[in-house]
Amino acid sequence: MQILAIVVSLAVTLVAVALFGKTIGHIVSVIKLGQPTARTDNPGKRTATLAKETLGHTRMLQWSHIGVMHWFVAFGFIGLFLTLVTAFGQLFDPHWALPVIGHWFVFEWVSEALSWTGLVSILGLMAIRLRNLPKGPEGRYSRFYGSTSWQAYYVEYTILGVLICILLLRGLEYQLGDGDKFHFPMTFFIGTGLFGGLSEHGLENAVYLVAMIKILISFAWMITISLNATMGVAWHRFTAWPNIWFKRKADGGTALGALQPIMVKGEPIDFENIEELDEDAALGVGKVEDFTWKGLLDFTTCTECGRCQSQCPAWNTDKPLSPKLIMMGLREHAYAKAPYLLAAEDDRKSLSQLVLDEQDKPLVGPADVAVIDEEALWACTSCGACVQQCPVDIEHVDAIMDMRRYQVLIESSFPSELNGLFKGLENKGNPWNMNPSGRMDWAKDLPFEVKQVGTDVETLAEVEYLFWVGCAGAYEDRAKKTTQAVAELLNIAGVSFAVLGDGETCTGDPARRAGNEFVFQQLAMQNAEVFKETGAKKVVSTCAHCFNTLKNEYSQLGVELDVIHHTQLLNRLVREGKLTPVAPADSSLNGQKITYHDPCYLGRHNQVYDAPRELLDIIPGAEYAEMPRNQTKSFCCGAGGARMWMEEKLGTRINLNRTTEAVETGADKIATGCPFCRVMLSDGLTAKQADGSARESVEVQDVAQLLLASVKRS
Repeated sequence: MQILAIVVSLAVTLVAVALFGKTIGHIVSVIKLGQPTARTDNPGKRTATLAKETLGHTRMLQWSHIGVMHWFVAFGFIGLFLTLVTAFGQLFDPHWALPVIGHWFVFEWVSEALSWTGLVSILGLMAIRLRNLPKGPEGRYSRFYGSTSWQAYYVEYTILGVLICILLLRGLEYQLGDGDKFHFPMTFFIGTGLFGGLSEHGLENAVYLVAMIKILISFAWMITISLNATMGVAWHRFTAWPNIWFKRKADGGTALGALQPIMVKGEPIDFENIEELDEDAALGVGKVEDFTWKGLLDFTTCTECGRCQSQCPAWNTDKPLSPKLIMMGLREHAYAKAPYLLAAEDDRKSLSQLVLDEQDKPLVGPADVAVIDEEALWACTSCGACVQQCPVDIEHVDAIMDMRRYQVLIESSFPSELNGLFKGLENKGNPWNMNPSGRMDWAKDLPFEVKQVGTDVETLAEVEYLFWVGCAGAYEDRAKKTTQAVAELLNIAGVSFAVLGDGETCTGDPARRAGNEFVFQQLAMQNAEVFKETGAKKVVSTCAHCFNTLKNEYSQLGVELDVIHHTQLLNRLVREGKLTPVAPADSSLNGQKITYHDPCYLGRHNQVYDAPRELLDIIPGAEYAEMPRNQTKSFCCGAGGARMWMEEKLGTRINLNRTTEAVETGADKIATGCPFCRVMLSDGLTAKQADGSARESVEVQDVAQLLLASVKRS
């Protein structure tokens, strides 16, 4: 038994280690095919972030009970590695233990604790997977839909088998020793219960057998993943560490907020000298090798857990976009095409037809011929739910937006509705193609004068804030009410502000999220010049998209602004006593219920969750009701990613899904802090009132309107 165990174990180990080393080399060579990107700033912060996210499992704990179980499994995998070393020693001497620490009670107790907690946790995770298996027509709503099931089961049963072997070996060690329960507090009963009748020779043979099985299970797993370089559910145990360390933000923030500029050879394009750019430079991503090496590492790291898929508004309304399936598709394509990319020019003709076919496959196009379905690409609202939920910091939105850029700028392939958007932005500076002279119409009926830069004030140094009205706030009738409400509240509070009027143009957010970086740069550079000329420093914005773009993206053009959202400023003014909300005198208006919808570009992209809620909480006479999906897990209204200007032709409407949830809280008012959200939720509410599934009295308002009504009563 001992000879068999030694020969088999060592032979399998040698094969496994050789294959493992070879596959690691292959994975590294594939990742290196990507374009350069700088991800090594602030190494101290990056290391601290890595320690926090891995040791604390901070991102996994967004799913609390699953996160706890995964922690015990993950650290059982790491912490019990020395039991594998012990198993090798036991092949030669069944009484063998690690030098120094092998019989140290702390090591033994921790090993047993990790084994039992790991066993309970993996059984729990297996039960969750089985309970959530995709079944029937509703199967697509399982987060495991589309995942490679056999790989997940194989990994889970491997962990289960290893943990059982560890506990059995501990029981055998107890029986072979002097029976000291102090060193075997959680496994002595296994020894007495299962192996109490065996002789010493029988116990030794059992040790050889179980140690061999443990080694075989462990290295069979290593062989399996070595033969499957795209087995993310297993490889993430190794690739998650560098993927977290190299995440976009060294301080641990998610890859949301600013969209990165188009990069060529690791440097952002200089649009002022665009004619100097090489003709062959890729504008965006048109081939898998156009992704950065971090993008290829992202695809390799995807664990197929489906948390991104479960939160995606497009997927949850029956559209073909799943962030998980996008990552999986890009990973499979990258590794299938890699032999062609890695081969010398003269050797490529001798490659297999499968590799050559993969090389010829378009990255984006019809679902039956391309790697990525074009319908899926354009279904994205850029809400960031996928990035927020991903436990290993994959940057899905960046990948999708870079593919859109190539489709727009190089292929001129995009939804026809965007033609109107681009035309309006280029010719009139707003997505509705409205006359710029109408940008101040919203202020005509106000009982006070709104100061305009260049007319009433020379520069913004004369006032405290530049009030950035935005295109929606200037032209869209419902959004105008928000603009007026904010202006009135600032006037009541004695806050001096001015607007740019017809000197304001779109920030470029819709163009950038639609992939048209040229139009974005055109608009942004125009605004940047205005900001420099007028001395803009402090900006307040009512639009979450303008807020995000001005705050996070204009710094890419050398413009540093202190940007605040109107709910943040109004909340501060109330706390300072400059605005005083009062309950309605009409008792019938007291007790009205308000629910709040988190705009994606205010919440997930910029972590502004508290200010609007605090405002609603202090409005007297109102009852606040939270929707089930809120804050980091809030559901999108459907307007982001330039979807505001595209028709939803597939599945059900995202705004109807969200409006249904809001109405089901029993709310009389649906509050939000973004004009895009207000339009989408209002349209959804109108549809629901038309079919009788919502009360006629329910309405959508901005937080500022609700506050103004309360303040005016004082």
